[in-house]
Amino acid sequence: MVKDRDAIYKEFLFKNFNEAFGFMSRISMQAEKMDHHPEWFNVYNKVQITLSSHDVSGLSERDVKLASFIEKAFEPFKAK
Repeated sequence: MVKDRDAIYKEFLFKNFNEAFGFMSRISMQAEKMDHHPEWFNVYNKVQITLSSHDVSGLSERDVKLASFIEKAFEPFKAK
């Protein structure tokens, strides 16, 4: 949860920029399909993602679905 905001946040760490960018690319394709785009920030091997639905001024089912997709997309990187 994000302090003073109805949103969820998570930071993901990778071995390098290439892995981080690949992860973001995969998420971007799913987000586009859902017409639901994350707030995110990337520096080298770190990706920070915040999810919130602006049209409902807080969390929605779309945030939960995208968060679930993001967690699954990160699974292969955990094993490394």
